[in-house]
Amino acid sequence: MKAMVLTRIGKLADHPFPLALMELPVPVPGTKDVLIKVSVCGVCHTELDEIEGRTPPPMLPVILGHQTVGHIVAAGEQVSGAFKPGDRVGVAWIFSACGECKFCRAGNENLCPDFLATGRDANGGYAEYMTAPAHFVYPIPPEFSDAEAAPLLCAGAIGYRSLRLTGIQDGDRLGLTGFGASGHLVLKMARYRFPQSEIYVFARSAEERRFAIELGAAWAGESAQTAPHKLDAIIDTTPVWAPIVSALANLEAGGRLVINAIRKEDDRHHLLALDYPEHLWREKEIKSVANITRRDVAEFLQLAADMRLKPEIRIYPLEQANQALSELKTGRIRGAKVLRIG
Repeated sequence: MKAMVLTRIGKLADHPFPLALMELPVPVPGTKDVLIKVSVCGVCHTELDEIEGRTPPPMLPVILGHQTVGHIVAAGEQVSGAFKPGDRVGVAWIFSACGECKFCRAGNENLCPDFLATGRDANGGYAEYMTAPAHFVYPIPPEFSDAEAAPLLCAGAIGYRSLRLTGIQDGDRLGLTGFGASGHLVLKMARYRFPQSEIYVFARSAEERRFAIELGAAWAGESAQTAPHKLDAIIDTTPVWAPIVSALANLEAGGRLVINAIRKEDDRHHLLALDYPEHLWREKEIKSVANITRRDVAEFLQLAADMRLKPEIRIYPLEQANQALSELKTGRIRGAKVLRIG
């Protein structure tokens, strides 16, 4: 099978072609796994975090990709009748968890100490085939094409979790810092679930800001700008620290900043600008998002089907994965990027 494989860790600026096209054997599913013929796989900023070493794979080489859609072609002998060959399924960031710790028993397997991530701790979907535990794959609603479904599995599902963690009510003002794949889906979700809420977008490029207004944002400005009103909650989806300080300044008293990022880059010196009375006082909260649960993915896919949520996508052939990652790094984004594989 063809696969785009990561063999070394390093800055994209120094190594602009981090993935190599290889011919590999088709993987063999374990007794509790399914074998999936991959049709598409979304491209996520977390892959840049893996490539550049902020959340490095535990071993190399590895096949990246955790927004995978395809069809089951084989199943292990202990896989129940829930899935059969021919079924269309998706695989998300959560590859597996232990199922026995206090977090798993409470439905918070995203916090499991044995959490494994697709495309980091196990081979992912930048390939023609992949295996995954049957308990961690999801049927894809018929409302979506393969390419439309791929970004829903991470950008959408993690956005859904982030929105839930804000705790906002209809009528509260919501801010979105960063407006890539996840941000534009959160805006659509928020407008659907909280129709009386105004949404304010902070984005680095004029194109992103125009896109936000097209999708119904009440206001869009640069990351360091002051919003016209204080905001009850803000979701940060940027890979850097500088917007965190600005977001805290835009929060209302008692407001909550939800940071939706696996890792941040090396600009933490911006945190020296934190001023306690301006940025943190008056019971402001900061909450991080750690991975996703199976519940997040399943609930979000149903919500997305109910609201006919269609992500904005750009499709690349598998062989152009390096180009897609480069464009993601440099900020040339409108919506989500998807690799066409099968």
